[in-house]
Amino acid sequence: MKKNMGTLDKGIRITVAIAIALLYYFNVISGTLAYVLMGIAIIFLITSFINFCPLYTVLGINSCKIKNANKS
Repeated sequence: MKKNMGTLDKGIRITVAIAIALLYYFNVISGTLAYVLMGIAIIFLITSFINFCPLYTVLGINSCKIKNANKS
């Protein structure tokens, strides 16, 4: 897997996942909505830790800054 997520993208995803977890913990969200959002939060955390988003590959998005190996 080639990395396709930058640090800003990772930070936003982790922040959103934490916010969803806090909303669930404080009973602001419940029921089916809570389960769907927690599923999204888990996906956000996993993709942030592995620096790869399969949806980005399908859409052709790459927010990872690639360093140029051949500097002349």
